[in-house]
Amino acid sequence: MKLYFKINYVTKLGERLVLQVLMDNQTWKSYDLYCENTFIWQGEVDYFSKEICYKYQVLDKDNQLLQEEIIPHRLFLGHSFKEYQIIDTWNSKNFPENYLNNKIFRNTKHNFVPEKLNVRKKHTHLFRIEAPLYKPNWKILIFGEIPELGAWQYDKAVALNEVDFGIWEVAVELNVNHDFAYKYGIYDDETKKVIFIESGDNRITSANNNDEILQVNSDHYFVFDDARLWHAAGVAVPVFSLRSDDAFGVGEFLDLKLLADWSKDTDLSIIQILPINDTTANYTWTDSYPYAAISVYALHSQYLRVDALDFPIAKADLEAFNNLKSKLNQEKFVDYEVMMSEKWNVIKKVFNENASIIFKDKSFKSFLKENKDWLLPYAAFCVLRDKYKTPNFNNWKTHKRYVAGKIATMFDAKHKDYSAVMMHAWVQYQLHLQLTEAIDYAHSLGISLKGDLPIGIYRYSVEAWAEPELFGMDFQAGAPPDQFSDLGQNWEFPTYNWEVMKADGYNWWKKRFAVLERYFDAMRIDHILGFFRIWRMPIDATQGVLGYFYPAIPVTKEELHANHIDFNEDRFCKPFINDSIIHHTFGEEADVVKSHFFELNSNGLYKFKPEFDTQRKLSDSFKKQSWDWKEEKLLALAANVLFIIETTEDGENVYHPRFNMEKTLSFANLPEWERVKLAEIYNDYFFVRQDDLWYEKAMEKLPALLTSTKMLICGEDLGLVPDSVPVVMDQLAITALKVQRMPSENIPFYDPKNASYMNVVTASSHDSSTLRQWWHEDREMTQQYFNQQLKQYGTAPWDLLPDFSEMIMKQHLYTDAMLAIFPIQEFLATDQRLMNENMDDERINVPAIFPHYWRYRMHLKLEDLKTETAFNQKISDWVKDSGRK
Repeated sequence: MKLYFKINYVTKLGERLVLQVLMDNQTWKSYDLYCENTFIWQGEVDYFSKEICYKYQVLDKDNQLLQEEIIPHRLFLGHSFKEYQIIDTWNSKNFPENYLNNKIFRNTKHNFVPEKLNVRKKHTHLFRIEAPLYKPNWKILIFGEIPELGAWQYDKAVALNEVDFGIWEVAVELNVNHDFAYKYGIYDDETKKVIFIESGDNRITSANNNDEILQVNSDHYFVFDDARLWHAAGVAVPVFSLRSDDAFGVGEFLDLKLLADWSKDTDLSIIQILPINDTTANYTWTDSYPYAAISVYALHSQYLRVDALDFPIAKADLEAFNNLKSKLNQEKFVDYEVMMSEKWNVIKKVFNENASIIFKDKSFKSFLKENKDWLLPYAAFCVLRDKYKTPNFNNWKTHKRYVAGKIATMFDAKHKDYSAVMMHAWVQYQLHLQLTEAIDYAHSLGISLKGDLPIGIYRYSVEAWAEPELFGMDFQAGAPPDQFSDLGQNWEFPTYNWEVMKADGYNWWKKRFAVLERYFDAMRIDHILGFFRIWRMPIDATQGVLGYFYPAIPVTKEELHANHIDFNEDRFCKPFINDSIIHHTFGEEADVVKSHFFELNSNGLYKFKPEFDTQRKLSDSFKKQSWDWKEEKLLALAANVLFIIETTEDGENVYHPRFNMEKTLSFANLPEWERVKLAEIYNDYFFVRQDDLWYEKAMEKLPALLTSTKMLICGEDLGLVPDSVPVVMDQLAITALKVQRMPSENIPFYDPKNASYMNVVTASSHDSSTLRQWWHEDREMTQQYFNQQLKQYGTAPWDLLPDFSEMIMKQHLYTDAMLAIFPIQEFLATDQRLMNENMDDERINVPAIFPHYWRYRMHLKLEDLKTETAFNQKISDWVKDSGRK
């Protein structure tokens, strides 16, 4: 076949377009294009397959890649023509057909049957458009100025066939000798009317007078307006927070079926949850933290309904189990340790009693085979963790280093640990079955699931053990100081070795996305800023304030000297402590503190004694012995530095300004002129010099990941957001998060009416207080919000009344944002009868507290919530009236 390509693309002087064609689904072959005139680029390709996958690239005069299409074109060419003229359009990621062509829409058409396209030899043109229509009664049609396309008359427009999901085509015979205009529209099959014609200028195409060539107008995307784009509303709630009669003191996967029923009644179409991966490290309440998974693949056993396993609980144990179940279900919060202990007691008994049958189960063996890449290391890790009473593999007596061959022997039936590893594998199989059952049920009701992807991995996880080369184990990840914490956050996760991951095309991430896509239709990427840069701390730091951005363009000695700063590493990079600072900090106890923790230098300054000279050593010393002096004050002195040292691979020291440098006592003890110079360097470091670098790093990683999944991707972009972040998210069509009280602009609160389509709007998050709590945090802010945002006169009421909660919800619903998703607590706050009497019981997490006990439970049972007909109808009315059904 001979393929002739033509695309209109505006280039700069010295730039050119190249066509890349995927050959044998493996390698890309380049074809040079030439520019005829006015930026019309053309080229021809000899091709021998019925389907083609290709993309365009922009190169500079030195053949360096400047830009390329992230989403490739795919065309079917299995018609009765030997030659095709392809009139093309650059495929931008941030058009509706790309960010709407996801699993959510595929679920709405799970019984989709492609329509056949009739292409005959007499046809001259094939029109192709991508338009995922979420209403089943909507169809795409084409009409134009020529008679064959209806002469701009709606009733004579030509219907297209949906030949694949969201892809519409029609072949027509056009007897025309000149260029002509046309447009696409949406036809409602129920009302038998054209309800929308795409906005913008008319499309123009040329005649085709060669009956041997089929002209393919690959128009690519349908131009929607905001009113015709898909809008939805949803509820956010951690699975562990769900309450039901059948659960065991904690929300379980099967409870999602009840939540889906309630969502159906209220016309909510998205259920958003927190991470559900296994976090079982120490068998204490600290394992309740859902962002510290010991496996990025394995599911958490707390979500398993143990009395719904493939095998029943023994009758002799059933009464005691049900009694404890009843007791736990009455608890206000999740009792993590008791709940987990009893669940595992049951699991072990059921497994041991039925092991001989389980080992022969063909479905289980199939699951084991399909997931062996992650399941075998995970099951072995669990056995070794329990055997040595720690997840810290560095302290194990055997298998400190992961060797695949040695671990594989544990799955030999003759191995002493065979039964134990198989038990952990079987639990994952049972979790998979129950989660799949819940999700299939939700999908049957038209409800989609949105998961949560943690940015980090736990330091003592399966991945850190089995693939240590992928991680920076000598560092810790966290976040700089923000409204949640003046000292920043230290998550204690290792950082990523992105260069190693890049070498194989980020295969580790792609596998992770593939497993998540089994269950979820949409995915929230936690702290998406981590794909641009991460906040990195040395291993001996405990507070986030001692971190720096990585990667980043650091400050060098040469730069400091060029600014006339007489740089001394001890003065600028080590804690600055003198008599005045110690007395100011400790008052009457200053002398005792000095004698215990400090040594006097010859220059009259103090330094920490070797056993206390890092934050980690200080914290460890306080664990061993209780002192009268405040640990926080000593940690603050350990952080009284101006720069953080980074040693590069070639052994050179470079420097990163400490966050909030100007607030340190060290900074206050500098001459004024030096403070001015350092402030200039600080501002340049944090707000100017890094943006291009971070844009480049994000564009290296994110396109490869996004093209590997059909999930709708949302990014949690809160915190100190660089200018490059919204640019990248817009280019890649990643929806951003807008939390009203956490604006990225320098304003007190965000007005949701300003949210554009590619956003998720919400009133609060799992990391924030609820609206009712927030109302009490700052009365001056509350009053301002009451008058300016809610447009109310007078004094704000002491408590957030249900009417005002409802008003806030509606302000978010009636916006252009794609998604409006609210925590379950905010829905309940709109009804005096249903809200929790104690608002403080509804807080999920306090980021400034680490570790935090994640144990919030709904105070209402899902079964009871479903019977609240008036309340549910109220929510349904909001959703329908705001166009989000």
